[in-house]
Amino acid sequence: MNYIRQVVGGDKLANVFDIPQMFRNRKAEVIILFSEELSEETPKATKRPIGFAKGAEVPDSFFEPLPEEELELWGM
Repeated sequence: MNYIRQVVGGDKLANVFDIPQMFRNRKAEVIILFSEELSEETPKATKRPIGFAKGAEVPDSFFEPLPEEELELWGM
């Protein structure tokens, strides 16, 4: 397994991703494990519209409380 292991200051990590303030003045051990190799053939994510299919509606019954039998099946 290939990996990179590095000890860096937490303040440097804050430039890469958001870490809590309490860890910024400490040393951190960073281990990066590579999970897959990307190639030109790897499909890129496409933007998808958010929401339901056109014309679909949520019936009013969706918002009604569940029957007692259903709640018992869910352990509630």
